[in-house]
Amino acid sequence: MKVVLFCGGYGMRMRNGSDDAIPKPMQMVGPRPLIWHVMRYYAHYGHKDFILCLGYGASHIKDFFLNYEEAESNDFVMRGDKIELLQTDISDWSISFVDTGVESAIGERLRRVRDHLDGDEYFLANYADVLTDAPMDEVVEKFHASGAAASMMIVPPQSSFHCVDIAESGAVTQITPVSRLPIWENGGFFVLSQEVFDLLPPGGDLVEDACGALAKQGRLFGYKHAGFWKPADTFKERAELDASYYKGIRPWMVWEHGDKGAETG
Repeated sequence: MKVVLFCGGYGMRMRNGSDDAIPKPMQMVGPRPLIWHVMRYYAHYGHKDFILCLGYGASHIKDFFLNYEEAESNDFVMRGDKIELLQTDISDWSISFVDTGVESAIGERLRRVRDHLDGDEYFLANYADVLTDAPMDEVVEKFHASGAAASMMIVPPQSSFHCVDIAESGAVTQITPVSRLPIWENGGFFVLSQEVFDLLPPGGDLVEDACGALAKQGRLFGYKHAGFWKPADTFKERAELDASYYKGIRPWMVWEHGDKGAETG
């Protein structure tokens, strides 16, 4: 299935005040940017046809792939001035770079790349700033088995805050970590059908408009994932992922540790 990646937002919580700040998907985790880790994850499960919804910082993303250095993350043999790669990352990927506007909402970005889906009945979508070890083949399988029109991965709350129960008198009766509450959050990994386009108004939002309407109809499937899942919305979160990478703690890099996937073909 084709993979639509939303990578055109400002990423305000990642900016440092520069007018030409690096867009969030291009923030580094180890020697490669976030978007590479997300795409490598999908490619591991055989999904190698990508549609990038560009906007803010598009030139950074284009330049990265136009000047891609395979040797940075692959072993190679050097003979004189010739390099023989022992494996490659992206040689069998197809990547469409589509300008979807700097100010566009997620739903509008999706509307603007509809023609690039070539009428495929189902496709995948992602925010391009979240890493996980979820088994994507199982995610897709369970979506199809559900008969739903769309699926979103849902994860336990990640907040470190606490919820407080309080009496009318002002007395605190209970303190509960948000992470222990029986609720789930949108994890940002979607399996979608063409039907979502019928529910997306111009300038609309994928989750609130399309997924919200399908939820009311009972046609939105939630794939529960309690394993590794981590966003990179802030500098702190990105730095934590970067530190984990260099410590060798890389659960999202399923292609490194033998998880089921489809690396070829």
